[in-house]
Amino acid sequence: MLRAGKGVCVRHALSRFYSQQSTPHYDVCVIGGGHAGCEAAAGAARTGARTILLTQKLETVGELSCNPSIGGVGKGTLVREVDALDGLMGRVADKAGIQFHILNRSKGAAVWGPRAQIDRTLYKRNMQQILFNYPCLDVQAGSVFDLIFDKSNSDNPWGKIAGVQLENQEVIHCSQVVICTGTFLSGEIHMGMKRFPAGRLGDAPSIGLSASLKAAGFKLGRLQTGTPARLDRNTIDFSGMAKQVGDISPTPFSYLNDTVDNADNQVFCYQTATTPETHQMVKDNIHLSVHIQETRKGPRYCPSLEAKILRFGNKAKHTVWLEPEGYDSDVIYPNGISCSLPEEVQEPMMRTIPGLENVKMVKPAYGVEYDYIDPRELGPTLGTNRVKGLFLAGQINGTIPPDQSFDFLIIMSLGTTGYEEAAAQGAVAGINAGLAALGRPPLLLTRADGFTGVMIDDLIVKGAEEPYRMFTSRSEYRMSIRSDNADLRLTEKGRRIAGAVSDARWGEFESVRCTMVDTKNLLKSTSLSPQGWANHGISVQSDGVLRDAFQILRYPGVTTSHLKAVIPSLEDIHPRILARIGIDGQYDAHLARQEADVKAFSEDESLALDPKLDYASVLGLSSEVIEKLYIVKPTTIGAAKRMEGMTPPSLISLLKHAKRTWAQGHHVSTASASG
Repeated sequence: MLRAGKGVCVRHALSRFYSQQSTPHYDVCVIGGGHAGCEAAAGAARTGARTILLTQKLETVGELSCNPSIGGVGKGTLVREVDALDGLMGRVADKAGIQFHILNRSKGAAVWGPRAQIDRTLYKRNMQQILFNYPCLDVQAGSVFDLIFDKSNSDNPWGKIAGVQLENQEVIHCSQVVICTGTFLSGEIHMGMKRFPAGRLGDAPSIGLSASLKAAGFKLGRLQTGTPARLDRNTIDFSGMAKQVGDISPTPFSYLNDTVDNADNQVFCYQTATTPETHQMVKDNIHLSVHIQETRKGPRYCPSLEAKILRFGNKAKHTVWLEPEGYDSDVIYPNGISCSLPEEVQEPMMRTIPGLENVKMVKPAYGVEYDYIDPRELGPTLGTNRVKGLFLAGQINGTIPPDQSFDFLIIMSLGTTGYEEAAAQGAVAGINAGLAALGRPPLLLTRADGFTGVMIDDLIVKGAEEPYRMFTSRSEYRMSIRSDNADLRLTEKGRRIAGAVSDARWGEFESVRCTMVDTKNLLKSTSLSPQGWANHGISVQSDGVLRDAFQILRYPGVTTSHLKAVIPSLEDIHPRILARIGIDGQYDAHLARQEADVKAFSEDESLALDPKLDYASVLGLSSEVIEKLYIVKPTTIGAAKRMEGMTPPSLISLLKHAKRTWAQGHHVSTASASG
């Protein structure tokens, strides 16, 4: 076992006591060392809960199991939100990134997508260095075979979590468990017509845990994903390919960083494409793929090469991005051609792609099929409604796995892993598990708080009929929940509500926020006439109206740099803070309208619904809506409104019931107080 070497837990004295027992006792046990597990373990530990991370192999903690990249459109904002809650992914990506690029930079900041190509070795090394020395956290190698339930003194037939049992029969006691098993839950690999149990190539699946969840009454489904082959760089001709370069001045993921470690040593990615010959070879051999023959629920947005050719049969080519896996690696990741064809077909198929005519395959492509749980079993904390103390995060909830690639929009093919959705869920589930263990109120993120809140709400209300992937278009409030302002949205929540933000980050955040407020006030206090602005090269309508410098930022092409001639003290403000203020100024007029939408949303969310409500007793509900309500069990009117199948008449009936229930409850509480 690796044990944290510094820091003080809330239960430090108990920690010393339990470490001497034959059956260890923790507050929180996190299962799985992938991106969800790393963030869940760190998040729980930050609350002060004594936490253990269990993983099959210590050496694979923080593994980039598939795509060597972090971020993208929508997904980069998730990384920023994890960082705003003092999570790890952004800081580690800043150390391990070997090419940085802001996607959609030519568009508005609301759809910017921070993305980085990542060195696998550097990422894993830095993640392990942090986690293996994290306060309040132990990391242990071990495969969980079963969950242990305490059914005494509980109105729930499955009671509550009491611990986990490992395959070696060791028992670890805890009050909260966070399952972050990724594609390992009864995982099965498909390669051609061959199939064998595995979570990923070379790693065993988690079989016992899947059976334990099924026995507890959870509804399990099956999802599929796939991964492309890995290629030998030395056998590729890059000369005729389009080159993708990084940004000259890389933008860090973490709000704690002004720059990234490898800013001056960025690598290139290259673009090629499939050909009609590629497609024909896939068609000729598609009958030899058990993965395609037994397709269950695969990703609609990020299909395998076989699925793309079947679905878009008239398309002449599909984009392939060739991505380096690290400074010291000759392995190239061909993003865009995940498949599960027989191994002997894969290399000849890839040699029909320009630049790959002589390519040699280092590792074959394969498909993976795995269990997931209907996320409508969860509440907004990502704790299960069925078992108290059990939380789920990552692919087990139906979010998209890594290794899927877009093709219908070239720019969207950059930033396609499922790491970010997993990490964001892990951060929320881990923090809430820690808070629950310590008897403290939960951290709840709404759709107005961030993309993490949007994702969680979508999952627990609508479920996952197909693997879920984050897009900016999923949010109704994307002008206010941008990638540049995640700290302003979430860091205070993480500190005040969860106590999961360190003193160092909090101090840095307060300094930045204070500077932003002071600088905005300075801009708003500096007003000029149209002629005055024209004298500084800024053209506005000649109407005689005074306009302050913050309002001027709304005009196209105007940045804070243009204002330095008017307000020389802006030279003393950090460029990154000025850039953020510039974005706020650009969106200022739109945000006033969106604030009204957020207020209306909050009013809906505040009308609570009893999850134990007898929906059949509510007049006006159709039988179909009643059936779906019993599945989802929405806790608010807002959640019920977004539920699949909810009709306007049924919503009105439910709203009347909620208001009547609230009024009755308010009357009772008032009478009790007066009595």
